[in-house]
Amino acid sequence: MEKHYCSVSVSPIRAEISEKSEMTSQILYGETCEILETDGLYSKIKLDFDGYEGWINNSVLKKQNSEVSKNLITQSFGVYEVPEGKNLLSIGSEVEFSTEDLTDEARLRESLVETAKKFLNVPYLWGGRSFFGIDCSGFVQLVYKVHGISLPRDADKQAEIGFSRDFVEESEPGDLAFFEDENGFITHVGLVLSPFEIIHASGKVRIDSLDFSGIYNAEKNKHTHKLRMVKNFL
Repeated sequence: MEKHYCSVSVSPIRAEISEKSEMTSQILYGETCEILETDGLYSKIKLDFDGYEGWINNSVLKKQNSEVSKNLITQSFGVYEVPEGKNLLSIGSEVEFSTEDLTDEARLRESLVETAKKFLNVPYLWGGRSFFGIDCSGFVQLVYKVHGISLPRDADKQAEIGFSRDFVEESEPGDLAFFEDENGFITHVGLVLSPFEIIHASGKVRIDSLDFSGIYNAEKNKHTHKLRMVKNFL
């Protein structure tokens, strides 16, 4: 099966075959995919990283050389020399250069927190998963990705894996906290900075207080998200 990769900084993945269709996710430079079907100028793809499916414009895809070895960009963003020329790329893109391997858990947790904080004030974008605009599940997925840990694309699927903490007080930096709506469905996720502090994408990437009830927004003087569970993924 031939593999293809994204040859632009970031490209929308859409629900249907139209540029006006809802953007459900994004593919970053260098990420590879399988083409499931083609219809005119568009192809339905399946991302190798998380198995996410959707429609993309064929113009951004190039055939992948199977011999190419890639690593992840771990800086927020920058200009990189790639086969297509100089390109401004987001964290989480895949290019040919070396990265540092983090093996110690305490150091890994510290690095997860440091990486998450790089996203502070990045605007919220439904379906976004880059430094230029991101949603809540795309945010935690990308932070984990650059540390070699694969998570599903959507918050409800992320909540199905990992190991639950009994109490929010037991949470450690790098854990993920999941939040539910009035019907009990998981609709939001954030990354724990400390047992009582969380970073998450809501309007923008921001830091708020966390307690047994959920996320407390001091600016609004109220809880904005109801806590369902905290999970450890390391």
